[in-house]
Amino acid sequence: MELLKALESIRFPALNRLMQAITSCGEELVFMAVALILFWCVDKWKGYYVLAVGFVGTLFSQFLKLLCRVPRPWVRDPSFTVVDSAQRGATGYSFPSGHAQNAACTFGAIARASKRRALRVALVVLILLIGFSRLYLGAHDLADVGVGLLIGLVLVFALHPLLRRARESPAVMYGFLAVLTLLALGNLAFLLLHAFPDEVRVVDPLTGISNYDEALKNGCTLLGCLAGLIVAYTVDLRKLHFSEAAPLPGQICKVVFGMAGLVGLRYGLSALFKSGLLPAFQGQHGWNALRYFLMVVFAGTVWPMSFPFWQKLGKTRH
Repeated sequence: MELLKALESIRFPALNRLMQAITSCGEELVFMAVALILFWCVDKWKGYYVLAVGFVGTLFSQFLKLLCRVPRPWVRDPSFTVVDSAQRGATGYSFPSGHAQNAACTFGAIARASKRRALRVALVVLILLIGFSRLYLGAHDLADVGVGLLIGLVLVFALHPLLRRARESPAVMYGFLAVLTLLALGNLAFLLLHAFPDEVRVVDPLTGISNYDEALKNGCTLLGCLAGLIVAYTVDLRKLHFSEAAPLPGQICKVVFGMAGLVGLRYGLSALFKSGLLPAFQGQHGWNALRYFLMVVFAGTVWPMSFPFWQKLGKTRH
């Protein structure tokens, strides 16, 4: 806590806002956006790599949070204050840092897959800045951030050769996806069967959801994403074979309209499932798995069907 209190003493509003902006780069939305831009526009296998590292990292992080149940720094020491903007996003248990792990997975995977030295250095600096921002804002202590970074970096280097082999061998890719799915199912079994203390089910007044329900929701979401990824990979392998190449106007349109479609699907399905028109899903975590399954199928199968059109956009006619 001494380091956190030292950082607390040097806070001022402008630096708080800067650190909050940096920490937002480690959020789930940034991870998904980066992975999809790679998948749609740069190299689909780099997209698979970033997604794989992120999914496995999320599994480890969620498992450790509920297994260790470490309170946030301001809960352990009521005299310590957290920056208000950071507290709203720092729900659940503290160890390990999800932002640090997410940053190391996302930007570490891009750095590992890139041959550009300048880009690698810039991404490593960004990862360290995101980790530091979690300390400065008071959302995590050094152990939280260090382990989060370590999880991400270990996965970045461990999974790179595997995904490189999977690019050449569908059997390796299917085996990897099968193992990931079994891990996700194991995580759900742990959540459903383990005898957690009552504190895990206490509802957080900031979010209106308990640590247990949040973990269960995330576990179902991850399972839905993996099922969608299996479908998307199979369709592309056997029929679609989409190309990421397109002129710049086409690439911009792919990203803008594709993201808009995903956002519309996400919130449209959420409204549908919560409306009561589908009572079997109402109030259940299963609908969240189905929602993310459909979103991944859209991103990996439905939207790439439009890519031949975007490849023509901006081309000069002779």
